Amino acid sequence: MNQEQESANGPDLAAGIELAELADGGRLVGHVGDEQVLLVRRGAEVFAIAAHCTHYHGPLADGLVVGDTVRCPWHHACFDLRTGEALRAPALSPVDVWSVEQRAGRIFVRGKRPPEPPARRRKATGKAPSRIVIVGGGAAGFAAAEKLRREQYAGRIVMLSDDAAAPVDRPNLSKDYLAGSAPEEWLPLRPDAYYADNDIELRLGAKATGLDPRAHEITLADGSRIGYDRLLLATGAEAVRLPIPGADQPHVRTLRTLADCRAIIELAKPARRAVVIGASFIGLEAAASLRTRGLDVHVVAPESRPMERILGAGIGDFVRALHEEHGVVFHLGDVATAIDGRRVALRSGGMLEADLVVVGVGVRPRLALAEGAGLTIDRGVVVNAQLETSASDVFAAGDIARWPDPHGGGHLRIEHWVVAQRQGAAAAMNMLGHREIYADVPFFWSQHYDVPINYVGHAESWDELAIEGDIGARDCLVRYRRDGRELAVASIYRDLASLQAELAMERRAAAS
Repeated sequence: MNQEQESANGPDLAAGIELAELADGGRLVGHVGDEQVLLVRRGAEVFAIAAHCTHYHGPLADGLVVGDTVRCPWHHACFDLRTGEALRAPALSPVDVWSVEQRAGRIFVRGKRPPEPPARRRKATGKAPSRIVIVGGGAAGFAAAEKLRREQYAGRIVMLSDDAAAPVDRPNLSKDYLAGSAPEEWLPLRPDAYYADNDIELRLGAKATGLDPRAHEITLADGSRIGYDRLLLATGAEAVRLPIPGADQPHVRTLRTLADCRAIIELAKPARRAVVIGASFIGLEAAASLRTRGLDVHVVAPESRPMERILGAGIGDFVRALHEEHGVVFHLGDVATAIDGRRVALRSGGMLEADLVVVGVGVRPRLALAEGAGLTIDRGVVVNAQLETSASDVFAAGDIARWPDPHGGGHLRIEHWVVAQRQGAAAAMNMLGHREIYADVPFFWSQHYDVPINYVGHAESWDELAIEGDIGARDCLVRYRRDGRELAVASIYRDLASLQAELAMERRAAAS
């Protein structure tokens, strides 16, 4: 290996390094053959794992070590340093783990260790269910099925999805895939063969129309019925459609599913002008992606600045300026009143030409199944700390679930991808009888061109907003507090501080 290669890849860990080079609590990236390996020292122990997250390849060396785990700086996945197991979404796959030998004051990294089964946190209570039915093929539903098999559940799993596509990486639909920089092969959460290989009965195009909690039975649109011992409702949310004339035309689209995204991409190919209605995260990510494709993009929204309600005025102004730097034209404080062919009429009297219209004005939870079954509803399906609904053996997770908030008090219902994944995994454990409390700190990320915005916690309102760093310089941490209590933190390129804020919220909730 020449000097340039050694510098790029770090030391050869198979040849060994001095123990003194790795301080207690320290991290070091080297290589074994052609593979990057991260060393982490904790006291007398040294761990060796793959250097990059299995989600989007984030550099784990820049993350946060907490106990015997390491958290990814990009999207807050978490891995066990001993086994490599993916402990928290959005990562699903484990990282590789190598054996470490210490001899004569040196550290040597040897061969890879075979995967280990997940550690049991405590013994499950009660008899294991023989059949688990999951209604929903999104983040929560898939994460539940995956977790059940990872926990070596041997019973039957039936996954009912009214979508035509197997579960996909939905955040990518408004980001890289829509922008044309990610191939469609990256989208499936698992290859098609995964479901048969793991004995998961994935039924696509299967719409559940009825739930009888007493009979423990689901009715499908074709009239068939399926029984369950445990049921997970993960029906997700659906895009809100505009109740204005012309909103049902073929070139007017919402963005929720893979089919939606494919349709927008096809419409974008010959298009020159696009109008995005709504300055939501989805709307603005779509605007950025369409600009990347070279379309002229106009954004219409009723608010005076984008994202102010969630992120505050400072980041709102920054996001607007960032999009304007890339050529997006905003029409704020305005709404679309009609779509007449290729023209969008505005309340202000203006008219915008549009070969393509993308509507991103929010989503609503799909509650019909739960409401029809008589489950307790309060702006979502009410669940307890174990994600159980008011009906025996019925759990809910993801966009429809409203759960007790251990961090801010009250109850929450949040439409975040990572929240849905983590709730699905937690529900899986509880359907197996583990009685785990769901207490994860909410997290989401948004991408605008090359600028990521991370957000941990949840602040519906605040009376103090503290900015550290410089938002305009793309180097900041924004803290949202109410009555002196920190509820949420947003960050741009301050990944470690974001992880530290998440950990502080976890410890505060545990202490209380």
